[in-house]
Amino acid sequence: MAKIEIKKPIVDEIKANLDGAKAVVIADYRGLTVAQDTALRKQLREAGVVYKVYKNTYINFAIQGTEFEPLAKHLEGPTAIAFCKTDAALPAKILADFAKNAEALQLKAGVVEGTYYDEKGIQIIATIPSRDVLLGKLLGSIQSPITNFARVLKQIAEKQEAVA
Repeated sequence: MAKIEIKKPIVDEIKANLDGAKAVVIADYRGLTVAQDTALRKQLREAGVVYKVYKNTYINFAIQGTEFEPLAKHLEGPTAIAFCKTDAALPAKILADFAKNAEALQLKAGVVEGTYYDEKGIQIIATIPSRDVLLGKLLGSIQSPITNFARVLKQIAEKQEAVA
């Protein structure tokens, strides 16, 4: 069996994970214990994030000609890659939070909604609240003036009743 026949399915698997991904984050996992790696994989899997370790050459072939191509310059040493098709900030958040307790985990770079970010950029992305939290804050800020206005009208009406 030729080597290309063995490698093609793996590259195709990476391409399938990249297709439609809102966020892709690569990290250096060198130095993680088996227990730490297992805990990280479980946390990512429960959140719906695909986390795999591939050879850098496979990742490089898969990202060529895509929006993820800027990640190629970070493909040195052991590389784990996290894909998420639902929440753009989720892989960065989980990996950054985990890295706080497991200093061996080093974020390298990522692409979030088509924009490339280096390590510092990914750390900033990790601090952004989730979409649901941001929408909740927006709705709260929109609803607050209306609620206050209704409260004032109610107090005016109660005073009018008390006077009459």
